[in-house]
Amino acid sequence: MTDTAASYEATARALSAVLDAVPADAWSRPSPCEGWTARDVVAHVVDTQRELLTTHGADVGPAPAADDPAAAFRAHSGRVRELLTDELVGRGYDGFFGPTTVGATLEQFYVWDMVVHRWDVARATGGDDALTEAELDRTESGADSFGEALHMDGICAPALPADADADRQTRVLARLGRRA
Repeated sequence: MTDTAASYEATARALSAVLDAVPADAWSRPSPCEGWTARDVVAHVVDTQRELLTTHGADVGPAPAADDPAAAFRAHSGRVRELLTDELVGRGYDGFFGPTTVGATLEQFYVWDMVVHRWDVARATGGDDALTEAELDRTESGADSFGEALHMDGICAPALPADADADRQTRVLARLGRRA
């Protein structure tokens, strides 16, 4: 298993745990992502990962049924884990920030995205929205790697103010335009 596959698997497992705990009637609740429900957040995670992998020649198979977002994500992430071979992870291309690999992009953005959106779904549905220190480290380093692009349309909302004495999670999320 590649390091990228291991990172993806651990992050997908944590996201699945939150999704599996969402009550059936909570999927339509608004998320911290303006204009999106909890269901929309999961669809975004699945759709963007499918797009990355398909663009780079991976056969992701048919889109999972969206009627059960937790099951859809489980099916999708299982397929992704099967695809994360050394060959695919090492496949190079010219990305938004310059030459990169599929694995580096998956790590930098899509694994990062699963951590952030796990918080969004948990917050929307009353689930466990605590992030570990390692997840906060990943979130901060990911935000750093985006530079000014972090607040481009479709990434994160503009940063929000946070009190100087706020806990770390509150400060990190405020940087991503989220109110903890």
